Amino acid sequence: MERSKLTTLCYMEREGEWLMLHRVSKKNDVNKDKWIGIGGHFEENESPEECLLREVKEETGLTLTSWRFRGLVTFRSTGGPVEDMEYMCLYTADGFEGEMADCNEGTLEWVKKEAVCGLNIWEGDKIFFRLLNENAPFFSLKLAYQGDRLSEAVLNGKQLELFDVLDADGKKTGVVRERSLVHMDGVPHRTAHIWVVRKNKDKTYDLLLQKRSRGKDSYPGCYDISSAGHVQAGDEFLPSAIRELKEELGIEAGEEDLEFAGYHKGYMEEVFYGRMFRDSEVSAVYVYSKPVDADRLTLQKEEVESVMWMGLGQCVEAVRNHGIPNCIYLDELEMIEGYLCRSQEK
Repeated sequence: MERSKLTTLCYMEREGEWLMLHRVSKKNDVNKDKWIGIGGHFEENESPEECLLREVKEETGLTLTSWRFRGLVTFRSTGGPVEDMEYMCLYTADGFEGEMADCNEGTLEWVKKEAVCGLNIWEGDKIFFRLLNENAPFFSLKLAYQGDRLSEAVLNGKQLELFDVLDADGKKTGVVRERSLVHMDGVPHRTAHIWVVRKNKDKTYDLLLQKRSRGKDSYPGCYDISSAGHVQAGDEFLPSAIRELKEELGIEAGEEDLEFAGYHKGYMEEVFYGRMFRDSEVSAVYVYSKPVDADRLTLQKEEVESVMWMGLGQCVEAVRNHGIPNCIYLDELEMIEGYLCRSQEK
C-alpha cells in the first residue's frame, strides 16, 4: 500500500527545551543525520491526533496528555530521485507521562530552545521554529526544496524572501535562508545599492536620498541611499539593482545606465519594535547619473515615504555628524565621493 502523504510532527517541550530526534539509524532516510521532532505518516483511517499519539508512543515510550495543533506545513521536494509532496500537521506538546524509551530511528535528546537552530536541521524548519517560539497563531507554511536547498517559502499565502548565505569572504555557501532569520542572527548576505546623482554647473554633485517609510521593519523614517534592496537567492547584483530602481522609484534603467563603483561590506545592529535586527551585508554599489526629476518619481509607498536632493559635501557632513536621522554607511558615502571625484578627472 502506498504511504500516506499526510504526516504529523510533534515537538515536546519542558523547561525551555525541545525533545529532538537525531536521525542516525534508518537506512535510505531523507532525514539522515538531521535533527527533527517526533512523528510519521498517517496509517489507514487515522485522524491527525490518533497519528500523533501513536507516533509519540512508538518513538519515545511516552503518552501525551496535553498538546496543541500549531500549523499545517506543505512540503514539496524536487531535484532528487523522486518528486514528492507531503502535508504535515505540526504539534507541540507540554504534557506527557511515562518513562522515555530508546528510539530505533535515532537518538532522543532534550535541547535548549535557543540552541536548536544551531543543530543540523532543515532550513525551512528554522522558519516554523521562529513561529513556535513567538507563539504565533495557527499558520499554513509551504516549503519547497531542490535537493537539500530551500527554494521557496510561503507563509499564510505570502511569499517569504530567501537569501543566499555568504561566507567570511563574501562567497555563496550554498545555503539559502529566510529573511527574518538572516536579520535575527546577522547572517552575511547580498544587497544592491544605487546612488542617484546629478552634476551641477560648478562641478559639484547632489545625491538623491530616500526617506524610508515609517512602516519599515528597520530604520523607519530614516534617510537612506537613493535605492537599495536585497539580492534574492539565485539572483545577481546588477539585475537586482535595476529591479529596485524600478520598484522603489519608478526609474526604468538598463544595465548600461548603472556605473559600478565598488563593493562594500557593512554591519549594523539595533533593536526595532522590541526585536534585535542585525544586518551583515555585502553590497554591489552603483551610480545612476541620468537626469531625474524628483517630483515626478513614482515612489513605492510601502518602502519610500519621500525623496530629496542633498549636496554631496553636505550629505557627508550630515552623516558624519548625525545631522539627519539616517542609516547610511559613512565609508560607503566616502567611497561614492571618491568615485565621483575620479570620474571628473577622466
